[in-house]
Amino acid sequence: MPTSLAPVSIDELKAIAKRVRAHIVEMVYEAQSGHPGGSLSSVELGVALYWNHLRIDPANPEDPGRDRFILSKGHATPFYYAVLAERGFFSTELLKGFRKLGSPLQGHPSMQALPGIEMSGGSLGQGLSFAIGHALAGRLAGREFRCWVLLGDGELNEGQVWEAAMAIPHFGLGDRVIALVDRNGIQNDGFADRIMRTNPPAMFAGFGWKVIECDGHDMAAVDAALAEAERPDERPRVVVAHTVKGKGVSFMENNPGFHGKAPTREQLEQALAQIAEGLA
Repeated sequence: MPTSLAPVSIDELKAIAKRVRAHIVEMVYEAQSGHPGGSLSSVELGVALYWNHLRIDPANPEDPGRDRFILSKGHATPFYYAVLAERGFFSTELLKGFRKLGSPLQGHPSMQALPGIEMSGGSLGQGLSFAIGHALAGRLAGREFRCWVLLGDGELNEGQVWEAAMAIPHFGLGDRVIALVDRNGIQNDGFADRIMRTNPPAMFAGFGWKVIECDGHDMAAVDAALAEAERPDERPRVVVAHTVKGKGVSFMENNPGFHGKAPTREQLEQALAQIAEGLA
């Protein structure tokens, strides 16, 4: 079973998160396309997970005993690629090619394009079901890896999510699949609860899950929530992280317009300055 390096400190995680945020806005600016808002809201979840909880070896990304991270909200590739590069799966130099012709950094993740990608994503609602397949295969093979699945809260409008939420406890996969919800309150067309009102903690609890809630931008709280999710329980676990779309960049925060919009050069410079200073 591969393991992550020794857990890093909260201050180190925060420093990594700043680098990831800077990569995100630079990538989207250079491509003049992409999804910055939901990428920025996911940063603390991804950094805490990849450095302190995900049992992986970037030098051996095909290890059959590795934990799997499944990006169900597949449009958040700026976040995904930045985390993978910082974690050592490939060079950060590749990030400059995001969404450019011939680059492996496609707008949605492809398992064939880059090491560390576990699901070719894009169409929303599929990640939790995909994790069930991995988890059942792992059980049949006698392997103890976990599948961590990151969902967006707008994605929870998809019925397939709730079919999977029923199936995971039914098939006894609670220690093999852990769900993470980036609860930033905004989706492609606007504010999530105006489009379809949901209550993720109550809904998952109703399907028999243990619900762990946290401030998704408090790195210590996120790290503690992920640790709690790892503890054995007869129920499957879901971490509902309350986040801010566009976190770290003032003009992107809680702004539906930056779900899938690139900044101008002036906005990029403002964003990078705010990220560096931690102003937003």
